[in-house]
Amino acid sequence: MKQYIPFIKKPPVVSVLRLQGTIAASARGGLSDPALAPLIERAFSRGKPAAVAIVINSPGGSPVQSSLIAARIRRLSVEKGVPVHAFVEDVAASGGYWLACAGDQIWVDDSSILGSIGVIFSSFGFPELMARQGIERRVVTSGRSKSLADPFLPEKPEDVERLKALQEPIHQAFIAHVKARRGARLKEEADLFNADIWVGQGAVNVGLADGVAHLVPKLKELYGDKVRLVSYGQKRSLLQRFGASFMGSALAEAEDRAAWARFGL
Repeated sequence: MKQYIPFIKKPPVVSVLRLQGTIAASARGGLSDPALAPLIERAFSRGKPAAVAIVINSPGGSPVQSSLIAARIRRLSVEKGVPVHAFVEDVAASGGYWLACAGDQIWVDDSSILGSIGVIFSSFGFPELMARQGIERRVVTSGRSKSLADPFLPEKPEDVERLKALQEPIHQAFIAHVKARRGARLKEEADLFNADIWVGQGAVNVGLADGVAHLVPKLKELYGDKVRLVSYGQKRSLLQRFGASFMGSALAEAEDRAAWARFGL
């Protein structure tokens, strides 16, 4: 009833936006800018929030989607004058840490994994298996670069060099984003950009995070005990929940599992 009485002060509202999963343009239950855009817009606009909290649990993925999602959060934060607090659960690594840097502050659990500021290309190779089965790979291209890193052909040193050259500007963009968002909080003597990871307080010590804290107690500390938390998260239909098992690519599922497995999850 109090919310309808204009002269009674309402408790502050904080929107809680959950960002969980791998990051990919075709996010199968994961994270992509097109899928998250409506949620992010509502989180910043509905109910005049005092702040937005992003809860991150992601091993990374697409650098472009990571950039687009983080940029959308930052744009709305500036336009609406709403601060952003990032809370890391199990992991915010690679693209997941890119998202965490959208927060004005980053809070972690003692066991949270952060970092992996680097770029990875991974695939599979089957040339020996194909040879044993008597299968011949035939590739015809109109340009020498058209068959880059073909998994059915032996790995070529020139392909590896070209892939590394492609990764370098992406890595530099990632580094620039982290430096722009974390600024002087980063410890200059720490080697932060070689894809190492840190845990909990270790991430705080090198400036990748601001402190050890959990969502509810920290937001109550910042906005008072009566703060009202409003959650926003992706909803999946029953078909989407089981679709990956029945219709998804086995290799895509393996890649997704491998992304989490790199951090013991």
